[in-house]
Amino acid sequence: MSPSKTKKKAAPTPIRGKKDSKKEVHSLEPVDAPAPSDGRPQLQQQEGRYVYGVIEARDPLGFGKIGIGGIGENVYTVHHGDVAAVVSKTPVFIFDPTRENALAHEHVIETVMKAHTIIPMSFGTVFRTDDDIREVLKSIYPSLKDVLKQMANKLEFGLKVTWDRDRIVEELKRENEEIHRFQHELTRKHLQSTYFARMQLGRMIDKALAERAAEVVREIYDGLRAVCVASRDNKVIGDKMIMNAAFLIQKDKEAEFDAAVNAVAQKFGDRLNFKYTGPWPPYNFVNIRLKLERGTAT
Repeated sequence: MSPSKTKKKAAPTPIRGKKDSKKEVHSLEPVDAPAPSDGRPQLQQQEGRYVYGVIEARDPLGFGKIGIGGIGENVYTVHHGDVAAVVSKTPVFIFDPTRENALAHEHVIETVMKAHTIIPMSFGTVFRTDDDIREVLKSIYPSLKDVLKQMANKLEFGLKVTWDRDRIVEELKRENEEIHRFQHELTRKHLQSTYFARMQLGRMIDKALAERAAEVVREIYDGLRAVCVASRDNKVIGDKMIMNAAFLIQKDKEAEFDAAVNAVAQKFGDRLNFKYTGPWPPYNFVNIRLKLERGTAT
């Protein structure tokens, strides 16, 4: 089955991954949002700055009135030397992670990444003033420069792989000699309905499923390793998903990655379902901690 590719939907949640052996990436962890409120601006609430990410730029830039919050705030840059945070003005409060807000956050990042390498901030990062932002850019300037250099001309793609669990279980019952023999023994002794027999059979099937899934995932990674710079193995969701990964790709290798994903998908036919998304900025490969005093509502 050919994989379905989705572009530019809601931003994926940044997840810290294990270091990839192919490339060492600086990891700077994002801070949480500021002090809680009811999720909407209040009268006399302190003005703050919503931070979308960090780019390399010396001269002031504007990206239009596309800021988060539904009121079209101007998105602009705050600089320290040749690095800049992409920000918009906002009251200081926690943004609810609604679809509308997530898409607004992603739309700004998507707009910026058309012309710049951007280190994305986690959703809902808000600070008090431009001066606060300048201070943090100054404090972590060497790390920002290093990460921007490493992430230059690179994109992230997400890949999720699922299977029909029931179908795989039936295959295992036929093909796995240990399970097949045990099930035959239960049938011969009329023990299929006993609690302990079902528990033992279930444990055997779960073990075999885990081994089969690990084998399949290794084959997928083997098929994609040559066309990616790095990869992150994220937590799977539900009992049908066997792989939830992020891949860092050179921008000029996107077509090769598409072809490699399709080749791997065709190898497994209709036994697996592949869905991948992108391109994204490197959410899974860079985490930023802004060591600022957090904004608080007045």
